[in-house]
Amino acid sequence: MKIIVDQRQLTKHINIAQKSISARTTLQILDGILLEAKNNKLKLTGTDLELSIETYLDCQIIEEGSIVVGSRIFGDIIKKLPDSPVEITSKNNNINIRCQNSEFNIAGNPGEEYPDLPLVLEKDSFTIPMDIFKGVIRQTVFATTQDETRPSLTGVLVELDNNTISFVALDGYRLAMKKIPMKTSIEAKMIIPGRSLTELNKILDDREEDVNISISSGNVVFTIGDTTVYSRLLEGQFFNYKDIIRTDHKTSVIVNKKDFQNSLERASLLAKEEKANLVKLSILDNQISIKSNTEIGNVHEVIDTQQDGENLNIAFNSRYILEGIKVMDLENIKLNFMGSLNPCIINGIEEDDYTYLVLPVRLAQDDF
Repeated sequence: MKIIVDQRQLTKHINIAQKSISARTTLQILDGILLEAKNNKLKLTGTDLELSIETYLDCQIIEEGSIVVGSRIFGDIIKKLPDSPVEITSKNNNINIRCQNSEFNIAGNPGEEYPDLPLVLEKDSFTIPMDIFKGVIRQTVFATTQDETRPSLTGVLVELDNNTISFVALDGYRLAMKKIPMKTSIEAKMIIPGRSLTELNKILDDREEDVNISISSGNVVFTIGDTTVYSRLLEGQFFNYKDIIRTDHKTSVIVNKKDFQNSLERASLLAKEEKANLVKLSILDNQISIKSNTEIGNVHEVIDTQQDGENLNIAFNSRYILEGIKVMDLENIKLNFMGSLNPCIINGIEEDDYTYLVLPVRLAQDDF
């Protein structure tokens, strides 16, 4: 193989392919990127057998061919080269890289030894605007669990039904759900691994372009311009989340999101010194009082609200409630309660496309 390629473009596409390479792989060849030069295109492929990425860029091909090169060292070399054409030659499983006055020689592996990507037979496909999809991932994937003993909850449930697509993530302590309208007759349900969406989000940008999503048996495929991302789907039953999202509430308060978030962040400075990250909320007379007591001291914050319903004392892990509020792009939010032992449901005042639910910490009323 012998090619000439733009340094900046090559660096960009190496970064994309690297998103699918796991640091925990037991197969040495999966530490590498497969380079394939054909039809005036250079294709870079990375995989950990669960998440796979193919990305194409233009290049000048003098001799077609393929080789596998160590992802980290290859990426570091190309990134440090000058912004000039790079000449890459492979022969006898060795790679020669030249750019201006720089020359590197590194060992590679035969392209034939690289595992084949899954053969995906697409059944259904739909599109989502890239900027909207990026926001959806940001608002849901953080609520997946890292507990591998509950594999289905390490992913985001995606449901297509009644011209709506719902994204749901939960970890046993909180739930994040985003709904977007979409004109489609497709009815489908799948669980996409949280890691796949996290890495995909690093590739997406705020361009007004569509992401094409194709569903097949056991896999989902995302096509973004000259890049294709393949992810295996998670098996198993997802938690029946619809039963825990109540519509009747004893107490509702409307609060300025920024004020509430800032007060919680200040209170959590002390709360995070303790294992439970505990903050106590007292809702009384159109105010929320936020307290945290630890061995090193205590904090007390008060913010004004519009209260409807009963007064209430309730406690939360500050991290869980903060992470949901931070991703809400709203001026005011509504907190809905059904007593001190039931979940708090947070959403917009007029918008019901995003719902965040967080379980309270059980405390005796004397502790407030």
